[in-house]
Amino acid sequence: MTNQIAENLEAIHAEIQHCARLAGRAANNIELLAVSKTKPVSDIVLAYEAGHRSFGENYVQEGVDKIAELKHLSDISWHFIGPLQSNKSRLVAENFDWMHSLDRLKIASRLNEQRPAFAEPLNICVQINIDEEESKAGVLPSELMPLLEQLAPLSKLKVRGLMAIPKSSKVKSEQLASFQKMHDLFATCQQKYPQFDTLSIGMSADLCAAIENGSTMVRIGTAIFGARD
Repeated sequence: MTNQIAENLEAIHAEIQHCARLAGRAANNIELLAVSKTKPVSDIVLAYEAGHRSFGENYVQEGVDKIAELKHLSDISWHFIGPLQSNKSRLVAENFDWMHSLDRLKIASRLNEQRPAFAEPLNICVQINIDEEESKAGVLPSELMPLLEQLAPLSKLKVRGLMAIPKSSKVKSEQLASFQKMHDLFATCQQKYPQFDTLSIGMSADLCAAIENGSTMVRIGTAIFGARD
């Protein structure tokens, strides 16, 4: 029986290479995050067997259960990419390697306090509401620099970069406009914070636009694991 997930991963990597070539970038500077939310552990194992190591989960308890079940696969990097309520922060602090959706100091302070002493600092991306949509989480671009200054003393967090989910559009010029704003914001941050190395933007529908604007991490789910129930 063929491993369809392995074939899908190969196709996505080929698309990343194609988009990177068009953008004049090296494809090995762009990490593929496989979004495994709602998918069974068996699917993650198939992706793992195909050589994949970075997985994204949107729901805290589901993610924690999968991490526990797969703890023998110690080289998996687990990314929390969904909204986080403060009463669930300990589970993220104790179990995940990355948190992509930080958008307020209260959550950051809790994560910092709850990160185990023996663990490496929790890698953080600050979520940006780049198109200033009322329905979306994330800090406004104008709020970012003050928040980063407040995060700087939190030693159990390592702020690595920015994440965004721009407004949905099939028009490439509109995709590019949102991603260009993210690119410029990221570049501004890098001037002040040299450890900034992660721009988590781009999904299946806007992969090339994101890579053209400097994405270092793209989040792909359905194209790897198939449609969700």
